Amino acid sequence: MHLRYIELFHAVLTTGSITAAAKMLNISQPAASKALQHAEDRLGFALFSRVHGRLQATPQALLLRDRIEKIIQDVHDLERLTKNMSQPGNCPLRVTCTPTLALTLLAGATTLLRKAVPDVIAELSTQHSAAMCESLMLRDTDIGLTLQDTGHQNLRQRVLCRGQVMVIAPPGWWPEKELMSPLPIEALANQPMVGITVRDALGRALQIHLAQLQPAPRIAVSVQTYQLAHSLVAKGEGLALVDPFTARCGSPHSVQVRPLKPHLDVVLYAMHRPDNPLDPVQKRFLDLVRQLAQRVLAQY
Repeated sequence: MHLRYIELFHAVLTTGSITAAAKMLNISQPAASKALQHAEDRLGFALFSRVHGRLQATPQALLLRDRIEKIIQDVHDLERLTKNMSQPGNCPLRVTCTPTLALTLLAGATTLLRKAVPDVIAELSTQHSAAMCESLMLRDTDIGLTLQDTGHQNLRQRVLCRGQVMVIAPPGWWPEKELMSPLPIEALANQPMVGITVRDALGRALQIHLAQLQPAPRIAVSVQTYQLAHSLVAKGEGLALVDPFTARCGSPHSVQVRPLKPHLDVVLYAMHRPDNPLDPVQKRFLDLVRQLAQRVLAQY
């Protein structure tokens, strides 16, 4: 199939009619009908049949749909990449990070930077680590902040600081005098907990440690984000293991916080493309992120 046939096929799938597909592609309706007929003649089978006045994909077309949608997405990604490459330097600070880091570090560092350099233009976004890597490679963003070692071979990754896994609990769970002492992981046995099903290195490490406890923690609710775990704990749902930045989300007294024993590392990484050296504004921004992160970690 030629690319023009693929685009037409996708447009008809999306709109359900030749007329709407032609309008989407900025071609005439007769031209769209003729191209679709050519595509079906070349393939040797029909892509659509007319049902109650609308075009409905045939079983053969449905088998092609996932591949076609991937090709269309790849074309869109290529368009984004070439557009971003043709407009270098329009925005000196384009940063993406995970939702937790956006709340605890990104907003504060950006505000401090703009106070020091008022004419800085910033574009900020939140993404999970896999989408973050793609965003950097497509040049939608220039800096990524994450707690995950992505191991992406085409991105440069630097360590900004190191913390440790924390245990959070509803207010009043522990006596105040115990809050500065680490909580042995054995103390979580048979305790009500919010389960973490995050599919990253930290999430897997937490699951392995909890799986060794006897009796096992009592987990009624499992979540895929540390941020949601924090919200549930604040509402009295039980204990949770989270990174040190998530532990300080929300109001200061929304949860109680204790370090976990044994010590499990949590690393804050900054990522960028090797072919895009950081400029002075971006370097200053990362220095501010590091300073704010170290202040958070100093509370433990």
